[in-house]
Amino acid sequence: MNLINRPRRLRSSEAIRRMVRENHVRIEDLIYPMFVMFGEKKKIPVSSMPGVYNYSLDEYLLALKEVAEAGIPAILLFGIPEVKDEVGTGAYDHHGIIQEAVRLTKLHYPNLYVITDVCLCEYTDHGHCGIIQEGKVLNDPTLKLLAQTAVSHAEAGADMVAPSDMMDGRVAAIREALDDEGYSHIPIMSYSAKFASAFYGPFREAAGSTPQFGDRRTYQMDPPNGNEAMLETALDIEEGADIIIVKPALAYGDITYRTKEQFGLPVAAYNVSGEYAMVKAAAEKGWIDEKRVVMESLVSMKRAGADLIITYHALDAARWIKEDQL
Repeated sequence: MNLINRPRRLRSSEAIRRMVRENHVRIEDLIYPMFVMFGEKKKIPVSSMPGVYNYSLDEYLLALKEVAEAGIPAILLFGIPEVKDEVGTGAYDHHGIIQEAVRLTKLHYPNLYVITDVCLCEYTDHGHCGIIQEGKVLNDPTLKLLAQTAVSHAEAGADMVAPSDMMDGRVAAIREALDDEGYSHIPIMSYSAKFASAFYGPFREAAGSTPQFGDRRTYQMDPPNGNEAMLETALDIEEGADIIIVKPALAYGDITYRTKEQFGLPVAAYNVSGEYAMVKAAAEKGWIDEKRVVMESLVSMKRAGADLIITYHALDAARWIKEDQL
């Protein structure tokens, strides 16, 4: 048999496989989510997310050293306030936990790119992402608080804001507020394609943001819908979004692909808490090779079209990438 085309020729050694590899995960692609809280000497493990912690600011500063040494260029900050109320006051407090964490980061690690999550769910006593009236989340009154939150983050020194609430019109409200306050240079990374997913459970433990009644399906997208994600993304771009987040990542690779193909803007895939927890649990049981599964998952996001990857695996992935380059 005389076969002219033999694809296996380019698989015959690690050297040639590296040379013709189509997609790569780089350390520069990674964004590391971190949780901060008030107090001192607190490094509280998130039980459902091995290796992830809620940090008091002093411990957070120590953790940042590891992030910086790993070469990870950016973090995404989530805050756990001391007190919650019905309107999420801690989200836009000048001395709120995120605001203080941003100032601390910029003082000690000025070159680390700081992205802040803009939402109310961690700060409300009911756990929803907006103002509640008669059991319903009010869209337009919530926009004012989200815009106020984004401005307070920019004032503290945030490099980028990332609204995750899924209220209609929030990108426009935030863009207008930032511009009016002299922060037209601050980009918005919008959770445009954020689905009402079953993969968020461990995050809600970490952030203490489980809804006290109902769920978030009236404002997060219905998982079976793809065209709706394109509509949400188009609206956010029209309102001023600079980067689009697809969340979750693994079950929504088709949405990442469609978003990149249709709009061309930078796309961030959010490798969410439930995806992380499943890998960690299986690895602890010895059922999978953690490194290979993680890196295969992350490169699938790049192959789908993601430019950036938000992942709790970032520290491990950065270490593995460096090891493979030796």
